[in-house]
Amino acid sequence: MSGTVEEALLTRRSCRAFRADPVPRAQVERLLALAARSASNSNCQPWQVHVLTGAAKRALTEDLLRAHDEGARSAGEFAYQPGADQWPEPFRGRRRRFGDGLYREALGIAPGDTAGRTGHHRRNYDFFGAPVGLVLTVSRLPLQGALVDAGVFLQGLMLAARGAGLHTCAQASLLDYHPVLRRHLRVPGDHVIVCGVALGHADEDHRLNDHRTPREPVTSFASFYDDGR
Repeated sequence: MSGTVEEALLTRRSCRAFRADPVPRAQVERLLALAARSASNSNCQPWQVHVLTGAAKRALTEDLLRAHDEGARSAGEFAYQPGADQWPEPFRGRRRRFGDGLYREALGIAPGDTAGRTGHHRRNYDFFGAPVGLVLTVSRLPLQGALVDAGVFLQGLMLAARGAGLHTCAQASLLDYHPVLRRHLRVPGDHVIVCGVALGHADEDHRLNDHRTPREPVTSFASFYDDGR
């Protein structure tokens, strides 16, 4: 795929089912070089990316799944979002609708089917079958402004991937097991973990890849100021 930024934005989605087809290292490096063109405050570029494939990814996945199954969830080392039961409206409602769409509509998992939901959630820790798993970290020294820079970098990476015909899924779920990530990755001491990213070719035959999430209309979030006030 090679198209416009508009096409990349319109076709980008959080892909939760990938084919095992490998993505060449040279292509990953090219995507990261493109994402590094992203803006950052005073050009600080506070991000680092840890790329896992092959045996390294399998070893991390095994440890993440073990920690998940043993209930070894950790408190966030740098909490930048509320706990699951602490989201205010309208965000709580949007999260609920997202969960209903993903589990009940796309996967056919009933609200009370805890085992079914847990089974799907575990797939996060194998990066949904993607051949490439990335972990994005950012220096804490520029304070929370670095999270803005990390978000801009992440968006650049996801759009660059779409331009190359690939798909991604950003994964905050990995933060629950940040000690496991630190055991496997050379994360600098001043860095905090922002999220994981699954990268690869979408499995278009999987039912999950028919699922699309809605977006709020411009009128719900934009205010325009002009000569007429």
